[in-house]
Amino acid sequence: MGKATGFLELDREDRVYTPVEDRLQHYKEFVVPLPDPKLKDQAGRCMNCGIPYCHNGCPVNNIIPDWNHLVYEGDWRNALEVLHSTNNFPEFTGRVCPAPCEASCTLNIDDAPVTIKSIECAIVDKGWENGWITPLPASRKTGKSVAVVGSGAAGMACAQQLARAGHSVTLFEKNDRMGGLLRYGIPDFKMEKHLISRRLVQMQAEGVMLKTSTEIGVHVSLDSLKENFDAVVLAGGAEAPRMLDIPGYEMNGVRLAMEFLTQQNKRVAGDDELRAAPRGSLTATGKHVIVIGGGDTGSDCVGTSNRQGAASVTQIEIMPKPPEKEDKALSWPNWPLKLRTSSSHQEGCERDWSILAKRVLGTNGVVEGLECVRVEWVNGQMQEMAGSEFVLKADLIFLAMGFVGPVKAGLLDQAAVALDARGNVAANTNDYMTSQDNVFACGDMRRGQSLIVWAIREGRQCARAVDLHLMGETVLPR
Repeated sequence: MGKATGFLELDREDRVYTPVEDRLQHYKEFVVPLPDPKLKDQAGRCMNCGIPYCHNGCPVNNIIPDWNHLVYEGDWRNALEVLHSTNNFPEFTGRVCPAPCEASCTLNIDDAPVTIKSIECAIVDKGWENGWITPLPASRKTGKSVAVVGSGAAGMACAQQLARAGHSVTLFEKNDRMGGLLRYGIPDFKMEKHLISRRLVQMQAEGVMLKTSTEIGVHVSLDSLKENFDAVVLAGGAEAPRMLDIPGYEMNGVRLAMEFLTQQNKRVAGDDELRAAPRGSLTATGKHVIVIGGGDTGSDCVGTSNRQGAASVTQIEIMPKPPEKEDKALSWPNWPLKLRTSSSHQEGCERDWSILAKRVLGTNGVVEGLECVRVEWVNGQMQEMAGSEFVLKADLIFLAMGFVGPVKAGLLDQAAVALDARGNVAANTNDYMTSQDNVFACGDMRRGQSLIVWAIREGRQCARAVDLHLMGETVLPR
């Protein structure tokens, strides 16, 4: 694989960012791609390690050593074919996936894994630039029809695979644009939305019908879908947010992270940001911002707040601060627990851990601060530290504490499908069938809040299960 001695001769070199002072002036992507000669060198570092743990690290099971070798040989087009054989949307994962494959890379034992994510992104970007990515319509139609509800990564992958198998597929989206959280939850500076739009054009050419502004369970009943389609796939995501029920949480300055991110993405797209904003316009300009929650959504709030010109941004997390470096002997090749600093954090943010929010302070409904206390974890139990109370100045508080499962009102209430112990739609990963005949579920709606690579994997596997159910056989890959 690659160059036999490449990992010995060449150091890891990855993409860099444009300067902070430049990128804070806009909402465009700011990652600087590596030039082709350097990409070839980096691909050449992929070693013949015998057991490619990167395969297991990658939920979509990308055949990483193969396309690394093809890039090293300069055969970009065949590298694209190999990449697309397992992943419908590498330009998405090449930008927003946290790269568990790199954590599993054998060279990560020395903290110098192959730059898998950057190479993946370069392959698919080159494919688009050279016109190699074209529609792949089915050679024959099956006469079967499938409704896919939810146009995030899982729904898009499922719909595309089913259309390529010859089924008539309609993809439903409650918002006015397709893409789910890819479009409305991920800031444009991490992934520009034209990337989604051009994939949708490809999918339409492959036969997928797109229906926006159509919420199943509100505008159209699920029973109607079941009557008019041979199968229904529920891929609506896990959008029920984890709330913070503390005194003062009802003030207008305490807002959900997704409200904030969605409004800004709509502004960038030139859409009406207030169309689905019952609590009015939301900006961080000139305000002291507190972000509660230390994950990716919180990080996205940090980056967006800085671009809007916040006076200050502070991110707090209830869990202890992770170690700066993982213990490889304990974690590798699994995804490690360690401190992760995003590009948004680098742009300006105070971070603090083991902090519990106790009360929102304010006057006449206007947020003025957040009362907090430090906590410690003893035998897995959280305990407040006596005398550690303090107040953070705040004009705006974003709740970015994750999601607790799919929204039940509307679609799931009508569907009457069985739920698992966590409140997700119950379905296994063999047939993806719910407790209702001909109704399937995949992605975050089935799995719970997860990564884009898991959504694509589940969408692809669910499409195979639906095809097998409808036809009695399938050639779609798992």
